[in-house]
Amino acid sequence: MTTPIANTIANTNDGTTRAPRLRVDINAGNLFGLPAYTSAPQGDERALLSAAKAAGFEGVQGGNPALCRELGLGFTTGGRVNQPAEAEPHAAQAADAGFACSTLHVGWGHEDDDTIARLVEAILAASQKHRLPIYIETHRATITQDTWRTVQMVNRFPEVRINADFSHWYTGLEMVYGDIEAKFDFLAPVFERVRFVHGRIGDPGCIQRDIGATGEGLTYVDHFKEMWTRSFVGFLKTAKPGDYLSFNPELLQPGIYYARLKRAADGSEIEEGDRWQQAILYGRIARACFAEAQKRVGGTATAR
Repeated sequence: MTTPIANTIANTNDGTTRAPRLRVDINAGNLFGLPAYTSAPQGDERALLSAAKAAGFEGVQGGNPALCRELGLGFTTGGRVNQPAEAEPHAAQAADAGFACSTLHVGWGHEDDDTIARLVEAILAASQKHRLPIYIETHRATITQDTWRTVQMVNRFPEVRINADFSHWYTGLEMVYGDIEAKFDFLAPVFERVRFVHGRIGDPGCIQRDIGATGEGLTYVDHFKEMWTRSFVGFLKTAKPGDYLSFNPELLQPGIYYARLKRAADGSEIEEGDRWQQAILYGRIARACFAEAQKRVGGTATAR
């Protein structure tokens, strides 16, 4: 179990005395601009945010703060930091806008250990100065692009907390090639520090798969369930009243090579699945994983 130290990145907290919980949000990339030929809601930003709330999502990463406040939705943000000097302005801007937290892509993945240390130190300092939780994302083309270096980073800086997008490792590092249980065990220091999740499920050869109506019977889906559950256990072991972990389906568009395309009957290219329905399914899966995590820690935290 991680032991919080003085400048540990904070959990998101709603200021209540509620038991620690899972909050199912949605990333803006999984809400705005979805194809009209799917079941996805259409309309302006207000209409889409309203549809997200009606579907059971509690917040939006990347949503308009004023509209989210008006509609009773939480709102979080994200960004990229390539140089240590960029961390503080990002934190200041996000905090001033009232975002509950930020997730960051950090560096390009070619940094040496000293450069990584300077980046992480700057993020820790910015988070403390502006009282804004900042979660470093596991992502390709960043300092967390491989599992070994990420574990070394969190061992060196145990104060760090993580936004988990495990698809980048599962597909990009072909995690099933070898003893995946041993890899899960190796990643324990990361799982213990996850405080935000980008929900995307890939298989060993494709980073974003349509998992059908339930996701049942698919080994790669089971692997993601286990990684999410272990992450939720890590959160629950040290969470305090009012703390929540934001889970955000982030099923992205084909224009940036995430959603796969197929040929329609008329010869045009369309997305192979319905990202809106998949996001709703991901919420159900995440809630089930959180319930399993509760059993593993014997807690009473809640998932809405």
